[in-house]
Amino acid sequence: MKHTDEEKNEIYSKFKKLINMTPAVLEKWLATEESKSTGQDSGDGESIGHKSGEKIIKILQAEKSDLKDADYTHMSKVISYISRHSAQKPTHPKESNWLYSLKNWGHDPMKK
Repeated sequence: MKHTDEEKNEIYSKFKKLINMTPAVLEKWLATEESKSTGQDSGDGESIGHKSGEKIIKILQAEKSDLKDADYTHMSKVISYISRHSAQKPTHPKESNWLYSLKNWGHDPMKK
């Protein structure tokens, strides 16, 4: 999908607002058993969210001018997932699949 410059700016802004984990923190999280234990299998033993986290790290490390349409498409998917999943907060979010899944997508809802 081809995005207009206006769409890219809006997507980038929302993405930067929702992603509250640095590439280093996200990379460290993705290496944990908790991270690997949650989410829907993408068909090869790795969850969709875990793969998304790896893409998010690359996007965060790239210069905005180097981002491609595929990156903006993924950022839109991330925005949608975080927005939808955040609304489903469980009664006891600590150490929950809900928390682990959101962190795989670069958003730590427990972070102040």
